[in-house]
Amino acid sequence: MPNKNERFKTLLKQNGLKVTTQRILILEALEERPDKHLTAEEIYECVKEQNPDIGLATVYRTIQLLSELNLIDKLNLGDGYVRYEIGQLGREDQVQHHHHHLICLNCSNVFTVQDDLLETLEQRISEVMDFEVVDHEVKLYGYCKDCRNKPNKTEQKII
Repeated sequence: MPNKNERFKTLLKQNGLKVTTQRILILEALEERPDKHLTAEEIYECVKEQNPDIGLATVYRTIQLLSELNLIDKLNLGDGYVRYEIGQLGREDQVQHHHHHLICLNCSNVFTVQDDLLETLEQRISEVMDFEVVDHEVKLYGYCKDCRNKPNKTEQKII
């Protein structure tokens, strides 16, 4: 199995992109932090450690390009930031669907659920509606274990 650097080089070439250090570093930063859901600025900070000369504008342009090619995914987790994670095409395991996200309304932590819990629903939709589901995104809002155990949690409403 090729190492991730070689795998990312191959992915970039397959998508007609020039292989650049910046693109590889951004993909690596996201893959190395699968549960972090990084903002562009956080990606910039990660990449800057290895490439101090990189500019924030370069990171934004690269993220946009990689997102358009589905190598990385944009996420809106309801906190006012656009966040990113490695996309299904960029994943080593080539997972068919996205994982699901659990978002704590109190502490804003985001937890990942790896199980695809909607397979039965997708099959039913296919049978009844003759509609093929190829992807989905699930966000569930509630309170994490730590916040549920705090005496004065603040209730927030989803708008």
